[in-house]
This record gives sequence, structure tokens and C-alpha cells, in this order.
Amino acid sequence: MNNKEMQLAQLIQKDIDAVSRPFENIAQKLKRSEADVIQSIKKLSRDGLIRKFGAILRHNKAGYKTNALIVWSVPAQQAEKVGTFFSSFPFISHCYERNPSFRNKYNLFTMIHSQTEDIDSLVRELSASSKINDFLILKSIEEYKKTSPEYF
Repeated sequence: MNNKEMQLAQLIQKDIDAVSRPFENIAQKLKRSEADVIQSIKKLSRDGLIRKFGAILRHNKAGYKTNALIVWSVPAQQAEKVGTFFSSFPFISHCYERNPSFRNKYNLFTMIHSQTEDIDSLVRELSASSKINDFLILKSIEEYKKTSPEYF
């Protein structure tokens, strides 16, 4: 990476302002054009120096009061179908299969967020509609840290 790419990488791995033109703000800090910044990000991605570029929702700031990790025991041959089904619900932010499974049976994990205190009814809805009845609800009590790794 050259110096310009390194400076850009340092900025984009931190929080980016939620504005209509976030790359314009970054460009101003770097004394570059917005188009140049966008092209540089694309190049870093194309070259494999950036693997992922995405937003992280700050649940509490967005009005979500309750969060829970639900671990499901899903027959292996149904995991992809059930995972795709669970992923279609707007209150699920993460859905992934774990191998090896937790406690040798809980292989599908979903992260649920609710603006009310009622996670249980959402889980009952998922269980009834998927016919998966073996699950554990692990409610978030307190969040201690939410940061992304920094590489430079």
C-alpha cells in the first residue's frame, strides 16, 4: 500500500458519518476528491486489501431495547432451508450455522433485536413457523464493547 492508500484505510476502518455523502467528508479530510476516494476504495477491494465494507447498527441508539442470541437444534439436512427462512425476518440481524455445534446439537444461531421487551413471542413465532422446537434463548443483559478491529 502506498501512503495515500494507507491514510484512506485508516479512515474507513473507523466510524463513518451517517450523512448523504460520507465519502465527500473523507475526501475533504484527505484533501482529495470524492471520486478519487471512491475509486481508491474500489481498487483496495479489487486488490484484496479490503475484504468487507459495511455498516454496524448500534442497536440501543436505533431504539432496540432487547437483544438475544437464539441457538437452534436443526437437522443438518434442513439447516440451509431453515437458515434462509429465519434470515427473511426483519428482526433477525445475524443467522449462521455453527460446526461444531454448541452442546453437540445447537447448530443454527440467530441474533434477534426487538424494540419492546418481548423477545419470547418472536421466538415462539419462529419456532411455530419453522417447526423447530429445540432452542435456547440467550438474552443480552449488558453490552460491554462494540468495536471493529483496526489494522493500521
